[in-house]
Amino acid sequence: MNKLVMILVSSVAISLSGCSVIYDKHVEWEHVEPDSYPVLKAIGYAPINAQRGASDTLKLLQAVKASKLDAYRELTEQVYGQKINGDQQLQNLVLSDDGLKSSVQGVIKGARVVKSYAVGEDTYVTELELDLKQVYDIYLSTARPRKIKNVHYY
Repeated sequence: MNKLVMILVSSVAISLSGCSVIYDKHVEWEHVEPDSYPVLKAIGYAPINAQRGASDTLKLLQAVKASKLDAYRELTEQVYGQKINGDQQLQNLVLSDDGLKSSVQGVIKGARVVKSYAVGEDTYVTELELDLKQVYDIYLSTARPRKIKNVHYY
């Protein structure tokens, strides 16, 4: 009986392998480049007098940093979008609390400061620019995007 089972298993294995065809292939890849590269611009604002600091100079330096971070936040929104969370609470089937929370998360590489200046006596402004051609070049240096150009089967 064991010999009969072994013969059956062997014949099934041989017949199954006879049905499959194994191909070897060579894939040619081609790199894809976008047609155009937009330049994104963002402006960040910060109040000077509301900053913490013992002197006006320290408050100004804090406002410079805050306006730059605000501009980076705006660039991140343009590139990655903004996540919105909504929350509503009911009490006795009456809306008791309603809230929204937004957040932005991402990495911005290659942005440059175009201008940084004070407006009036209480506002500091930073203008940033993100050339997506430069971002694409940075991306190419780490991960080479590609598409199939041709496939040769042997």
